[in-house]
Amino acid sequence: MSRAFVKEDGGADTLPERPVSPNRNLVTRRGLVLIEREAARYREALASAGARGDRDGAAQASRELRYWSARRANAEPVDPPQQAEAVTFGMAVTLEAEDGKRRTFRIVGEDEAEPKDGRIAWVSPVARALMGKWVGDEITLPAGEMEIVAVDAAPEAE
Repeated sequence: MSRAFVKEDGGADTLPERPVSPNRNLVTRRGLVLIEREAARYREALASAGARGDRDGAAQASRELRYWSARRANAEPVDPPQQAEAVTFGMAVTLEAEDGKRRTFRIVGEDEAEPKDGRIAWVSPVARALMGKWVGDEITLPAGEMEIVAVDAAPEAE
């Protein structure tokens, strides 16, 4: 095979772009800080990779920087209303099952979601089931019926 048709370098410059969600980019104040930190981290990584002549590292950092810059550019910070009792974006919601077990979820932006820590994206099925509900309402989750026993509009620490 002719060498004219073989790509010689590692190919990091052909990394696919990270997909950007088509949904509105709602973020909590904490989420906005996290996005800005990621953008700063990848700006530094890009500069460092460039200084070392690391093309693969520069390509990866550049891709991440493009993603986080786009997310920052279209971020819509949302603060939950202080007096609301209905579940909205940014609130923490405590649910109780029939057996007395409790679970708390905070409804956050897509990039700040960490389900294992109780932070769920506002576009997730559980968050959608909770939005607009009130203390005392029941919802059906894969784990079974649960009652909303508390809502907390206080923002999460950055």
